[in-house]
Amino acid sequence: MTQPRRFARVRPTGLMAKTARILTDPKATLIDCTVIDYSAGGACLEVGGQVTLPKRFELLYGPTRKKCRVVWTSGRRIGVAF
Repeated sequence: MTQPRRFARVRPTGLMAKTARILTDPKATLIDCTVIDYSAGGACLEVGGQVTLPKRFELLYGPTRKKCRVVWTSGRRIGVAF
């Protein structure tokens, strides 16, 4: 079941991994997620299961590590700003 994008995003060139991990606390376990959209200013993530995320966390996406702030949520999808 695919949903239309809320905002048009500019995709970076090159191959992108579709999976990422969310780090909420240095001592907490990593949460797996799927990257739906990614741009220089933010991303749309899809988290499986009933996961409660804080308003701020770190996203581990390939070699990058971004500090994120939750902007919107819609079901299992989360919009974040970097």
